[in-house]
Amino acid sequence: MHEDLTLALALVAALGIGAQWVAWRLHQPTIVLLLVAGLLAGPVFGWLHPSRDFGALLHPIIRLGVAVILFEGGLNLHLHELREAATGVKRLVSIGVVLSWVLGSLAAHWIGGLSWPVSLVFGAITVVTGPTVILPLLRHARLNRRPASYLKWEGIINDPLGALLAVVVFQYFISSEGQASFPAVAAGLALGLAAAAALGVGAGLLTAAALARGYIPEFLKGPVLFAAVLLIYIVANLAQAEAGLLAVTVFGVTLGNRRLASIVEIRRYKEYMTVLLVSAVFIVLTADLDPAVLARLDWRSGLLLAALVFAVRPVSVLLATWRAGMTWPERALVAWIAPRGVVAAAVAAVFAPEMAARGYPDAALLVPLVFGLILVTVLLHGLSIQRLASWLGLASTRRNGVLIVGASPWGVELARVLQDLKVPVLMVDQSWDRLKPARLSGIRVSFGELLSESAEESLELNDIGWLLAATYNDAYNALVCTRFAPELGRRRVFQLRLHGGDEDDPRGLPRTLRGEVVFDEGATYEELMRRHYQGWRFQKTRLTETYDYEAFRRDCPSDALIMLLVREGGEVAFQSSRSPLKPRAGDTVVCYLPAAERAPSRPPPSPAPLPGEPAPTASQGATARP
Repeated sequence: MHEDLTLALALVAALGIGAQWVAWRLHQPTIVLLLVAGLLAGPVFGWLHPSRDFGALLHPIIRLGVAVILFEGGLNLHLHELREAATGVKRLVSIGVVLSWVLGSLAAHWIGGLSWPVSLVFGAITVVTGPTVILPLLRHARLNRRPASYLKWEGIINDPLGALLAVVVFQYFISSEGQASFPAVAAGLALGLAAAAALGVGAGLLTAAALARGYIPEFLKGPVLFAAVLLIYIVANLAQAEAGLLAVTVFGVTLGNRRLASIVEIRRYKEYMTVLLVSAVFIVLTADLDPAVLARLDWRSGLLLAALVFAVRPVSVLLATWRAGMTWPERALVAWIAPRGVVAAAVAAVFAPEMAARGYPDAALLVPLVFGLILVTVLLHGLSIQRLASWLGLASTRRNGVLIVGASPWGVELARVLQDLKVPVLMVDQSWDRLKPARLSGIRVSFGELLSESAEESLELNDIGWLLAATYNDAYNALVCTRFAPELGRRRVFQLRLHGGDEDDPRGLPRTLRGEVVFDEGATYEELMRRHYQGWRFQKTRLTETYDYEAFRRDCPSDALIMLLVREGGEVAFQSSRSPLKPRAGDTVVCYLPAAERAPSRPPPSPAPLPGEPAPTASQGATARP
């Protein structure tokens, strides 16, 4: 038994993280790959049987995992996002919830043929659009800030609200056999909300004070918060069933907006844990799906699922967000994207047996209907969100832009070259005067401190895939690279060569505290500026089959500085000692060289052969002189 459980845990972790990596590598929605991995491991090949392998531990593990996921989601809910999209979010989590519940319940009764009690519980369950599926989709789709805020806030807040609503409706029909009055039901819901919110806010303020005053050492901050989340979840559930989900969400929101010095490290720690938990929970739920359960669905069930996806959700959102300050593209995107996930499945699995045992035989359809809705929405919305968002103009189609920190004259010239090559550029500097040449050239600029909270709130970086820290301050360059390395990737953040010389000097900044050193050994800030004032300029050269990189290097002056290349598809690659360029035909190489020694921007045409003379070879025809 223990060996089977150990093997099952290892397999869940391996499949979950493997699906995450494959999704990243293939640029596909993570949640779709997790769904496929779970179905293959469970119903198809039978490698996993979570109900058998985990036994009575299955549902407690899932519930605690969801609690941690919701806390991490709340930790990343910034109040400045709510201020920017306040009206729309408020409508979605109030009017939108009520409309979704009412319309979903009506559809379940009149289309699905369910009894009113089961229909009302089913309608409440389908309200949720949790972070277990929304957050991976947002990470994949690279939405603009506002539409991403709408979906993130709605998903994280609606998850506990929908679960609480389902609990209250369930208790109304089960505990009192449907005899309780509506005011009593409303009072129960209000009590659960108030108790959970008070516990979450109070715990958040106390924890923030303890962290700010140094009562918790650095190495214990993550573990203490993890234990606190589990404790808050259990205590809130003692007061009201499923109120713990709301309590841990409010706890995360309160803590995440207290401006703690260590909040970035805490968020990073929780993000790593959440990636593992989301992967594991979704693999377990889909692997535990019995094909015989889905076989219970008939044509009416199919019509019900179609009505929920294509009618109930769009109508609810469009009515709830009427005159809410949202644009039509934003409303259309939110109206379509509503994948259901772990919380819906867990609540249905808990309520269905009890309702069936209390005399509601059609409650046996709750689990297959909810799982059918999860499968349909995850596939439809996961595969369509990026295309729809791009078509509506709410997302970046590619992440190939370059963020240049430091508006030196040399940096502005580089930005102009990148912009000429159709590469998105954003230049950031704390001097308005230094940014003036870039603004006059039509380059997108941001004035102010890149590491400030205002920059985090205002900058749209969804099209940025590379960072070049090019200020005169080595320490600041390293700080910027360290800040953006987790978001962009360690191999995508670069800084100019250190003034101290060799980048491997043990007396200098270690690699863990800086970005990749870009260009060659002489490319310090002072040296690049000296060359700029001596008249050095950038040169763009497109490589072809007949004029390859070796021919280009032969034609370049010996002191030319090869800086980067832009692939034929728009991808950027910077030259560095640890990642030398590997150009191929179709790439455009950008080099820096004296104005008097220009390399040819394109290969000269080959002379026509004389009659009877053999045509030159490809390499001979490509030879050029500087």
